[in-house]
Amino acid sequence: MDTNDPKVMRKIRNLSVQIDRNLCIGAGTCIAFAPKAWALDNEAKAIILDTAAEESDDSLINAAKGCPVAAISIIDETGKKLV
Repeated sequence: MDTNDPKVMRKIRNLSVQIDRNLCIGAGTCIAFAPKAWALDNEAKAIILDTAAEESDDSLINAAKGCPVAAISIIDETGKKLV
């Protein structure tokens, strides 16, 4: 996984948001919580959208918490893993 790829890792305000595509099963829960942040690509794996910053921090965190396989990580500006 290329962690420099903005589709899998992105800085959104004070949060670092990352998707582990190896864990992702394409359940789509992230999309239900934050549709401007997530989509499924042609492999049915989640990607981070360019419009992700339009979602609130709470929506991003809830999307990560809702992932059934914990494929989404969110880290705050201090390095603390929130999800």
